[in-house]
Amino acid sequence: MAEPLDPGPFFHGTVADLRVGDLVTAGRRSNYRPEIVMNHVYFTALVDGAGLAAEIAAELAAGTPRPRVYAVEPTGGFENDPNVTDKKFPGNPTRSYRSSEPLRVLDEVTEWTRLTPEALQMWRERLAALLSSEAEIIN
Repeated sequence: MAEPLDPGPFFHGTVADLRVGDLVTAGRRSNYRPEIVMNHVYFTALVDGAGLAAEIAAELAAGTPRPRVYAVEPTGGFENDPNVTDKKFPGNPTRSYRSSEPLRVLDEVTEWTRLTPEALQMWRERLAALLSSEAEIIN
């Protein structure tokens, strides 16, 4: 039996309104490339990383959804997220993972470091550049 990549706890950032026991599954459209249906669900062992993902999801969604962070547990195997670890941060210091199996929601987390207005504006600019480029998603 292989050693786990990370003991957790794990977190998932989103705009979805979920309940304890809900499953977060693959098969949804990418926030960054809506034409791509994702084969994995993404999560991190860093609550602030999940908070960042939630705030980005809120920026990209229609309307004004609330960013949400959930404590989750993988229901199957998982791997380092190659979109982050292989491209940007070798060794996975962001503790970012993905799984083709669902994540089970354990609880909603209400405290994480929120983006400042200046940081949020920087992310808006980054996202606009990303969405207008042909950036690859390893799916």
